[in-house]
Amino acid sequence: SHGDFMKIRNHIFAVAASAILATGAYAADIKLGVSGPFTGGSSSMGVSMRDGVRLAAKEINAAGGINGNKIVLIERDDEAKNERGVQIAQELINNEKVVATLGYINTGVALASQRFYQDAKIPVMNNVATGSILTKQFPNAAENYVFRNAAADNIQAPMVAKEAVEKRGLKKVAILADSTNYGQLGREDLEKALKTYGVTPVAVEKFNIGDVDMTAQLLKAKNAGAEVILTYAIGPELAQIANGMAKLGWKKPMIGSWTLSMASFIDTAGKNGDGATMPQTYIQSPSTTAKRKAFQEAYLKEFKPKNNNIASPVSAAQGYDSVYLLAAAIKQANSTEGPKILAALQDLKTPVDGVVITYNKPFSATDHEAIKAKDVVMGVVENGRVEFLNAEDAKPKKK
Repeated sequence: SHGDFMKIRNHIFAVAASAILATGAYAADIKLGVSGPFTGGSSSMGVSMRDGVRLAAKEINAAGGINGNKIVLIERDDEAKNERGVQIAQELINNEKVVATLGYINTGVALASQRFYQDAKIPVMNNVATGSILTKQFPNAAENYVFRNAAADNIQAPMVAKEAVEKRGLKKVAILADSTNYGQLGREDLEKALKTYGVTPVAVEKFNIGDVDMTAQLLKAKNAGAEVILTYAIGPELAQIANGMAKLGWKKPMIGSWTLSMASFIDTAGKNGDGATMPQTYIQSPSTTAKRKAFQEAYLKEFKPKNNNIASPVSAAQGYDSVYLLAAAIKQANSTEGPKILAALQDLKTPVDGVVITYNKPFSATDHEAIKAKDVVMGVVENGRVEFLNAEDAKPKKK
């Protein structure tokens, strides 16, 4: 009938028109994948990272984009599950045709997923996951597509050991680590770091994600005479350690990896969390650089986190910086081809003024770690927020 014919004809016109639009206005969009846990126990890290990423992308787009092209974020919740991360990687590469992906909060998800980027010759920027092996997962590859702008565990673990053994003279240490790749690889790095002081832990205990009772692990540490608890885990379970010590009436210092700064630790542990000490690349603080102040103000205004505390300040800052690092490389390469972005990342000509640091030649062909030991300071939980453990670290570093 004529009506059907008109419908079909209109449909054909509509399809043709949208095809013309797509080739004109949108062809040059730069698609960046964002993969992280936006739900579950790791979500305070994932959401903070994602929001930092959104803020940076918004700023770059407002300033004209990358060589005139807009950044479009393709965000996916990997739920901190390895198999979900793998599915997302394949989807972002094959269907969404991303030019790079950033994120990865969880070491296990990164290790399971980033091989797809390596094979596809698409850069992946780990902006939170810290397992030491991450940027060395493909040692025999001609080119390594895995980069990181977070403090690797082989930077953090020696700082934790130094704080406990050298600075506080606590040689009877217990390690409590979760059973994930993150916890167990971190534990290995801690044991290695302690060995340099000739220290063997009096107890090494593990637990699973979701465990709510740490009594058994804490009693083993207590009965072994532990003077300090060293941790490799994430917020919810770390809070159970602090609260478990309080329940037992046995209070020992907690010194551990950077995740002791998560809101899910601080809020759930309350006063039991006070004194927890950890390495940090970034601390949300009024006494800080102009760049950091501007970032904090913009973040709080845009996302309005509870009590004006960023749920995971480190994740937010590193998420933000990761976009600027990728944007600088794409701009320099004047290309969205993986090998060209890779070459640019490995030889960034212009410093990138980040929130964590100013990145001056952050990567080379043989070193894909942007953060060095000198860029990391110690933080301590005081009254519901992280402060600088050493006052001098609060002052802006001399360039």
